[in-house]
Amino acid sequence: MDNKRNNKDIFEIDELIGVLNNMVPDFMDVIEIRYSVLRVINFLGPIGRRSLSDKLDLTERNIRTASTALKKQGLINITQEGMNITTRGKNTLDRLKYVFHILKGLKVLEDKLKGILKIEKVIVVPNSSEDDPFMDREMGKTAANYLKTCIEDNSIVGLTGGTTMSQLVMEYRNDKNKFNNITIVPARGGLGKRVEYQANTLVQNLANKLDCNYKTLYTPDFLSKDTIESLLKEPSIKEIVELIEDIDILAFGVGRADAMAGRRGLNDEEIEALIEKGAVSEAFGYYFNESGEIVHEISTIGIKLETFKKLENLIAVAGGSDKAEAIVSISKLNKNLTLVCDESVAKKIIYKYKEE
Repeated sequence: MDNKRNNKDIFEIDELIGVLNNMVPDFMDVIEIRYSVLRVINFLGPIGRRSLSDKLDLTERNIRTASTALKKQGLINITQEGMNITTRGKNTLDRLKYVFHILKGLKVLEDKLKGILKIEKVIVVPNSSEDDPFMDREMGKTAANYLKTCIEDNSIVGLTGGTTMSQLVMEYRNDKNKFNNITIVPARGGLGKRVEYQANTLVQNLANKLDCNYKTLYTPDFLSKDTIESLLKEPSIKEIVELIEDIDILAFGVGRADAMAGRRGLNDEEIEALIEKGAVSEAFGYYFNESGEIVHEISTIGIKLETFKKLENLIAVAGGSDKAEAIVSISKLNKNLTLVCDESVAKKIIYKYKEE
């Protein structure tokens, strides 16, 4: 009944959009500009018109027209320091996301992409351009909201590291005392230069927001098999590895093989060898080709591929059209996947793979 109601609502909105387009051909442009202006003010306020113009690549005249209209509606305040969003503006922005989703045809994109990838769910986040500076935050917030719907009492939640996951954790709103007996764990070990993006740091930050238990795993990325066997005998390591194998929900970023290989210290020759093998994605110490087949493996401690393939709650987050092949590759591994991506990569995948 709910699905029928939702489909009926979408049809009615689509019909209304058609009528409005006939009456006011430029109404969509006006809405998109005002939505973009309100969105950036929400992220960066207080902000002046010139800075806003630079961020959105719009003329100051367009910014002045949009900001004047938003101020009249009580959605922003304009002071000497710049423009700030109001409480009413924040509430309007949240409500606009659903309408804007329909207006931009993102529901259609989601359905097409879900059919091509043959996965559980796709959530497409709108972006104003390929290099939208707020895209990671939008995807992080969307993924955080979706993660919240997956968590229940006694859940064991796994996180990987990376900039995308750091945005998810940052945008997750505090949920203290909402769930019982939750544990957050890193999906793999690894130490690096940017501690704030490491899985252990993100695990602790998310656990603080949920006021729940957490475990950390401080082991380097590259280990010999003998070293791994030795470490797995340590009680503290053994405990966390057993928890990782019991993960109920896993949230992770999707990495391009060449980019991830570079971050993990591989030299140019090694990266070229990976590319020649057809590697397009990396996850959990494995490099995959476009068909989801392993072409290279790194000895590391963390979630096993067999465990990943059995999970029922998987949340992958990826943005940018250059991630298209990597997303397609990872989607081959587990059909229970929920993908949160941006508009640009969704369109690229649909364009490139629709005939297949």
